[in-house]
Amino acid sequence: MERGVGRFRDRLRGWFGRYAIEDPRPTAAKAPYTFYLPSENELLAVSPGDLVKLIFRSIPDSGEWDAERMWVIVTAAEGARLTGTLDNDPLDMPQLKAGDAVTFDRAHIIDIDWSEDRAAPPPTAPERREYWDRCFVDDQILDGRLKVEFLYREEPDPPREGDKYPDSGWRFRCDTRGLTDAEYDNPSFSYIALGKVLNGDDSWLHLIDAPVGSAFLRDRDTGAFHPTAMPDVGDD
Repeated sequence: MERGVGRFRDRLRGWFGRYAIEDPRPTAAKAPYTFYLPSENELLAVSPGDLVKLIFRSIPDSGEWDAERMWVIVTAAEGARLTGTLDNDPLDMPQLKAGDAVTFDRAHIIDIDWSEDRAAPPPTAPERREYWDRCFVDDQILDGRLKVEFLYREEPDPPREGDKYPDSGWRFRCDTRGLTDAEYDNPSFSYIALGKVLNGDDSWLHLIDAPVGSAFLRDRDTGAFHPTAMPDVGDD
């Protein structure tokens, strides 16, 4: 029964559904260390023949995905407004298919694959450091509730099977004054990209290249970090 209802819903979406192209700038502003956008010069250089990636959101919502990132072949450019044809088949967006015409703004572009047949070479992308190496961090820092209070860098863990990025050795603990008794007794932490920690609290960024064996504690009065002793094995 549920499968039949789902098929009928998909048919209705195909007949009457719409889609919106999402403006990625608010997301980039909230996650500047993990969500990177092309530079202004790159956006201005996009021209017919280039492939660009956009974020499509289904209206009504998809039952499977919040949004889908898909490639579009640019066919026309007039100022800030571009036109192209969809180069992907959506996973769950029956109102849209490969080859459909799409109109969008340059500011909607999240990635660019430059055409080899361009009349002029694309602009040089600005140098940008990325922060994908992994670390252990208290979950209260990731959700934005608490700030980093104590950080230290130990010998990185060996690579795990399937790891794309190595362990940085960094470990981050939150201000324990903000924890409930249950949270204090049962710490909750994640193994995640350094950029995710920076998105929540980048006050420690100037310390990121400190060597293994470094440890820092935040001064609760000034907010500044000061060198301190490494924790004993088993403290975290």
